[in-house]
Amino acid sequence: MTTATSPATAPATLPEPPAGIHVSFPRLLRSEWIKMWSLRSTTWTLAITAVVIVGFVLLVTWGMLDARDVMGDTDPVNPLEAFGAVPYLGPTAVAVLGALVITGEHTTGMIRASFAAAPRRLPVLWAKATVLAVVVFVVTALAVAVAAVLQSLVFGSEGASVDLGEPQVVRALVGNALYVTGIAVLAFGLGVLMRHSAAAITTTLGVLLVLPILFSLIPWKPLQDLTPYLPNVAGSQITLTDEMIEQQASFTGSVVLSAWEGFGVLVAYLVVVLAAGAWLTRRRDA
Repeated sequence: MTTATSPATAPATLPEPPAGIHVSFPRLLRSEWIKMWSLRSTTWTLAITAVVIVGFVLLVTWGMLDARDVMGDTDPVNPLEAFGAVPYLGPTAVAVLGALVITGEHTTGMIRASFAAAPRRLPVLWAKATVLAVVVFVVTALAVAVAAVLQSLVFGSEGASVDLGEPQVVRALVGNALYVTGIAVLAFGLGVLMRHSAAAITTTLGVLLVLPILFSLIPWKPLQDLTPYLPNVAGSQITLTDEMIEQQASFTGSVVLSAWEGFGVLVAYLVVVLAAGAWLTRRRDA
């Protein structure tokens, strides 16, 4: 007796792009835009980021004024200090988004289809990073603008509203959006390297939250000297005015980077991480 066997099936292959269609960079941007907004995590993380920024700016402003009244202090408060919570709270949610933009596709296997449509691979990464950076920057900038307007409406009569006619203040406010965007791109780059959501998110949050604490607690001078060059410590300098940086230097007595020097250090981290991710993307299987 013989047993009938079904013919072996050929392994599934990814569809080739239709002949004559060139996948240009603008088309990749449009594709990544659609994919990004098709995820519910995008809406949730951006909404959380905006609400946290606006809410904490108003809460901190109210706390500063209340503390001044309790102490009987007549000196005016610096309303820009209320935005100091943005560099610490804003990046938390966007770090998750930045990692998921790339790691989500590796988890589902969709990245293979993306690379099949753009065999050179790297344009896919740059399109993802561009869409992520633009979206995070616009949302964060709008949240900061709304916070500044509400701060002026609610607390302006008490002298707690930022002076938008001062270039240093405007640069610091825009710097909040630049810094949060930089952290999102950093998380994206780590996601490219690790291809795993939990690993990329954990590493990003560890760099933001754990490393500065460890560097400050361990009584070893080389580590403490390196603290100003950590990604978040250096990058957040762009959110301060020159006067605030000078006060920081006199208080700490250690090396303090200027606003653009600090942001330049963060950009250097981004370049290194993205370059390493691009190199590995070209060499590894999808």
